[in-house]
Amino acid sequence: MKQSSLSHAIKLSIFATSIAASSYTPMLIAAEKGATESVERIEVTGSRIKRAAMLGASPVTTVTSEDIKVAGITRVEDLLNDLPAVFAGQTSGTANGATGTATVDLRNLGPSRTLVLINGRRMPSGSPSAGGISADINQIPAALVERVDVLTGGSSATYGSDAVAGVVNFILKDDFEGFQFEYQGSMYQHKNDHGDMQRALDDVGFEAPEKNVTDGNTHDFSVLLGVNSADGRGNLTGYATLREVDAVTQNNRDYSACAMNTDKSGKRVCAGSSTIPTGRFTDFDELDLTTNGNTFVERDGLLYNYGPLNYFQRPDTRKTFGVTGHYDLSDSHTVYTEMSYMDDRTVAQIAPSGSFFNESIDIQCDNPLLSEQQYNKLCDSRGLGRDDAVSMFIGKRNVEGGPRQDDLRHTSSRFVLGIRGEINDDWSYDAFMNFGSVAYVQTYENDLSIKRIGRALQAVEDDKGNIVCKSVVDGSDPSCVPWNVFDPSKIDKSQLDYLTIPLYSRGDTKTKQLSGYVTGDLTDAGIIVPGTSTGVGVVFGFEHRNEYLTLNPDGNFTSGDGAGQGGPTSGVTGEFDVNEFFTEFNVPLVEDTSYAEYITLELAYRYSDYSTDKQTNTYKTAFDVRFNQQVGLRASYQRAVRAGNVRDLFRQPSQGLFNWEDPCGAGAKNPLTKEQCARTGVTDSQYGSKALINDAGQYNSVTGGNPDLAPEKSDTYSFGILLSPIDNLDIAIDYFNITVSDAIQAIPEASIHNECAVNDIKEFCDLINRDPKTGSLWVGSNAITATDVNIGEIETAGIDFDISYRHSLEELGSLRFTMVGTFLDKFSVQNLPGGDIDDCVGYWDRAVCEAPMPKLRTNLSATWMTPWDANLTAKVRYFGDTDEYTRDSKNEVVSGPTTLNAQTYFDLAGSWNVNSSISVRAGINNLFDVTPPLIPNGPSGVANGNVFPGSYDALGRYLFAGFTYSFN
Repeated sequence: MKQSSLSHAIKLSIFATSIAASSYTPMLIAAEKGATESVERIEVTGSRIKRAAMLGASPVTTVTSEDIKVAGITRVEDLLNDLPAVFAGQTSGTANGATGTATVDLRNLGPSRTLVLINGRRMPSGSPSAGGISADINQIPAALVERVDVLTGGSSATYGSDAVAGVVNFILKDDFEGFQFEYQGSMYQHKNDHGDMQRALDDVGFEAPEKNVTDGNTHDFSVLLGVNSADGRGNLTGYATLREVDAVTQNNRDYSACAMNTDKSGKRVCAGSSTIPTGRFTDFDELDLTTNGNTFVERDGLLYNYGPLNYFQRPDTRKTFGVTGHYDLSDSHTVYTEMSYMDDRTVAQIAPSGSFFNESIDIQCDNPLLSEQQYNKLCDSRGLGRDDAVSMFIGKRNVEGGPRQDDLRHTSSRFVLGIRGEINDDWSYDAFMNFGSVAYVQTYENDLSIKRIGRALQAVEDDKGNIVCKSVVDGSDPSCVPWNVFDPSKIDKSQLDYLTIPLYSRGDTKTKQLSGYVTGDLTDAGIIVPGTSTGVGVVFGFEHRNEYLTLNPDGNFTSGDGAGQGGPTSGVTGEFDVNEFFTEFNVPLVEDTSYAEYITLELAYRYSDYSTDKQTNTYKTAFDVRFNQQVGLRASYQRAVRAGNVRDLFRQPSQGLFNWEDPCGAGAKNPLTKEQCARTGVTDSQYGSKALINDAGQYNSVTGGNPDLAPEKSDTYSFGILLSPIDNLDIAIDYFNITVSDAIQAIPEASIHNECAVNDIKEFCDLINRDPKTGSLWVGSNAITATDVNIGEIETAGIDFDISYRHSLEELGSLRFTMVGTFLDKFSVQNLPGGDIDDCVGYWDRAVCEAPMPKLRTNLSATWMTPWDANLTAKVRYFGDTDEYTRDSKNEVVSGPTTLNAQTYFDLAGSWNVNSSISVRAGINNLFDVTPPLIPNGPSGVANGNVFPGSYDALGRYLFAGFTYSFN
């Protein structure tokens, strides 16, 4: 590595030693006071220009391997989600809507706008399935992580598309020698003492869980082995890991043991779905019956508690192994490689399938499965005879067949081969090939067939007096078995075997990256700003990338025949290429003057040419200023882009579900007027009807890609001040503003409905397709169409702060204090230019803002580094309060009935180096077992078990213990 005289830049760093000691520390490092002039240059996340170990103008938060161990984390996403700038993506707490992946979401701009790297090189797309295309950090073995650099704000000029919200760069250990074995076990413990939820359970006769529960065990094993070559010029490091996570079901927590909602008075009640085990038989008007044995009775609001069987934590088995290596061909040139493999299998379990009012069915009055009482109730009392039929919708929960299980498996592999080195004293280079792929296998079990349900409900008597399906008599389906929904106690295995279908899907993602660049120091060439001693640093590079994705669901998926799927799942196949040229400049403008120790200008530019006939330009301008050892400033402007991924561009329209409450239905919490609802297709007789309300809060939408999508753009402005007023006290305060224009996403279905109803915009009214008979948007194929478009604008702004202080206790070691946090000032979404602006700061909801966005999030930690090879750490995590975001009939923003109170969590951890070979660690997170805030009718996917599991500690107190054994 080149040694360079950069004393003027180095000696002025004000954050010299914090990275080695702080949890969540900004990587603002140079050298300690009095550093020598010979300093090794390194590559820091955010720039490819090698420099002294200082960041420059871009704030980077770093999580070290020690931070991971102290937190007891085996899932890296759990640790990152605690960072104030990170919002929860896919986590192990996702059940309904799970992709089986783990993702990172910076600034709440979406995982697809966060670029994830390993050693500065792209990870492949995570999964070809809906919602899973972002990089899957399950591929990252925690035991091999040296550090994680989190750079927020656009970085497309340096790394290319997708770095709109920022970059997460996992730096892996690459020069290990010896043997290391690690094990960690962990579990959750919770005391069920939520009096109000236990009262709600008692009110409806549901069983409450045991008072004290211990579950969710996780076992994590890792082996690390490294050897140096005999000549000392190379190293090979291999690893293997195994992680097994046990399932937790929602019936093990009193606050998730039923599907919770609130009544008009705000009282918590156990609600659920009107697709019930005894069956609901309704025309959504006069008829609303269920069964009691083989008799019809009035349903009287009976609902099914779909919560207890849902997974609160998915079971998961993950295996990884890989090799990293490098070899010095000479003193100036090194070849390197990375090879990795992961196999991850998880199961998402939700409540049983059934007949979900999928389509109107004509039940013949002479159906032989109807008892005499049922015939009289359904037909005779209404003036109908044996030859007549009653048109109705049937909701029957398949509790006899058990819960639905979505078995998700991802097998990924990644291979990197590169060469780096020095051309001469001033120029160096790096060129590599990076290939990554993910194979996806999905098996969905215990769903029912809509077609078979329709046939099985048409029972007749054959010539021999046997009760058979009509399709057996006419020969259209000889295998049909009648489904006796009129007396559920008579449902048997033969009926279920006929109705139940498996659904299969297979797919792949592939990423190919060929990249090379040269970086130079132009000091000796004399390209120096007058008055400075350090020349301009430059980078010139070229990159070619190919992205390929294919998803092949079977006929049961593509036909929409799965009753519990919410509609058909479309396949998608597509790919694109991009060729890119990029360059960077690091220009020292001022050194050692009376007013500033130094001022540095950073410039970057990237031109991208896509095979989709789109071209983009991204660029960066930044200043890094150090007035003296106590005060520094930094400021930057960055233009970033995100071109549509394969799913954005090429997926076919298909029907799915979204979370909502129809404001035109009976009992809506924020109802619209009759005139407003009429614009959305609601007739006078349908207005205020129960038929418009789905008790489960799920409605139909049609979503899809768009090959004409333009790349979205973002502008990031940041300004920071760096202070070190006294020895060992470092303060960094940064303002950020990120604006995404032409954002690639669907206009939220709730916004489409609102723009039609309140603002009477015809183009939105045309996207609403209500059932002509009932007005429903949740029965059958009636839906709101919301395909991907380049919408208006998303803007987020706020202040990040990071404070660290270290105090010597002399003979007793030292204390270290760190505090990181984000004050969020703005998160606004404007779906259309000139349209309504939804600012979600301090809010949550089911359709627009979704997951909570508090104004303030902070982490405060204190570590005592004892002189006895032991460290003790205490941490306080704070997550601010949020109100429910709603708009009233005047289109004004009002706070809804549910406020999620602020949460404060206390964590304790300790580690001890027993000897040179053995170290142990243990800890407790959420020490006081704080119960998460509860949300009524929570949005599935983001929410689960009446809580937001990615935002809050959903399962209670977390205990862990582990050890490391190593030798060289």
